[in-house]
Amino acid sequence: MERKLYILAIALEAVFANKFRSMLTALGIIFGVAAVIAMLAIGNGAQKEILDQMKLVGVNNIIIMPKSQSKMEEAAKDDEKGKQAADKFSPGLSLMDARSIQEVIPSVAKVSPEVVYESPLISEGVSTYGKVSGVTPDFFDVFNLSLETGDMFNEEQLRFGKAVCIVGAGLKAKLFPQTSPIGKFVKCGNVWLQVIGVLENRAVSASLSENMGISDYNNQIYAPIQTILLRYRDRSVVTTAMIRGGSTSTVSFGGGMMSFSSSSESDEDASNQIDKIVVQVKETSLINQTSEVIQRMLTRRHAGVEDFEIKVPELLLKQEQRTKDIFNIVLGAIASISLIVGGIGIMNIMLASVMERTKEIGIRMATGATRKDVIFQFLSEATMISISGGIIGIFLGLALARIITELTGILTIVSIASIVISFGVSATVGIIFGYMPAKKAAMQDPVASLRYE
Repeated sequence: MERKLYILAIALEAVFANKFRSMLTALGIIFGVAAVIAMLAIGNGAQKEILDQMKLVGVNNIIIMPKSQSKMEEAAKDDEKGKQAADKFSPGLSLMDARSIQEVIPSVAKVSPEVVYESPLISEGVSTYGKVSGVTPDFFDVFNLSLETGDMFNEEQLRFGKAVCIVGAGLKAKLFPQTSPIGKFVKCGNVWLQVIGVLENRAVSASLSENMGISDYNNQIYAPIQTILLRYRDRSVVTTAMIRGGSTSTVSFGGGMMSFSSSSESDEDASNQIDKIVVQVKETSLINQTSEVIQRMLTRRHAGVEDFEIKVPELLLKQEQRTKDIFNIVLGAIASISLIVGGIGIMNIMLASVMERTKEIGIRMATGATRKDVIFQFLSEATMISISGGIIGIFLGLALARIITELTGILTIVSIASIVISFGVSATVGIIFGYMPAKKAAMQDPVASLRYE
């Protein structure tokens, strides 16, 4: 052991005697380890975002939304069936569709219909603009939403369309910044709704909201769906204004006029009684079959007109996750190449070092050093360089991950596994690529080495 420690001291002395060369030798390892840690951190961040999105869209959910008129016209141009369907009348997406799905399909656990209107909101002199959503209690279960304070809608409020509501955390902060909103009233257009609950804060990314049709839960007011249909507007009801070709978005209440605009892109979707149906399936394995059954059922109910589209967020997110996993594997592989290049750099520099120190090797072997001692010395030098480069690379990788998050907003999560793997690889690279120069040094003829100039 004492002999080994002495050889290690000689190797350490040789490394510090050529600091600049040792640092240049370690650069490949430093950047390789840093790149691996940073790339794996980006991959971990992407995976966490996908998992968070899955939680937001709910488990085993199928989303049914009305198809815009422009998409239907494009479909009608593409095929003959589309032209024939365009001539038929469809009642649009309705509460009856939601009830039929719940009653007929056995694989369905919950069904959440939703109708959304944009409206000015006023309470205690504070005004803002937001969305008023008509929902059922299943909505909160499907999307894993829970109340921070207050109560959920009861059976009487749901059945008779009582003027009650639950507010999102964002609207609560705007309308009731200093006081509890429970029991107070919010004026939505011309209708007053009493607050009975407040949702817990739940953030939704803009990309998820756009791609999956998921709303920003924090900035909405939720009322029983019957309340919205009775007190606000039921688009399935034919009015005099509609017959005369007037605006379909103006409703009269108690002698006063009140305007509401649908959350849809335009009034061309006003034939749909509701804006969305979210179906929760009992088992993940049944999602595809259930979506196919829903497609056929709604097509029959809508007289053969496919004026709706079905999205399966979990499958889309899993596909996105698979794509990101492949991308991360490619990035990790590219970053790992840097470690191999760094190892080749160590081998080249150590081979050059063997040539420069031929006389030193001869003197050591002449004074009693064995070939194993020479191998151990040069192998120790290569390992020290790679390990020190690995340590510096770890800190650089942590800094890179932080910089990426600060500058680009991309979530990065550095895992212990990535640090251990990259450091272990760097040490292994030093040993593997340092062995050849060490063996070359040990094979030198002591007599020829002593004569070397």
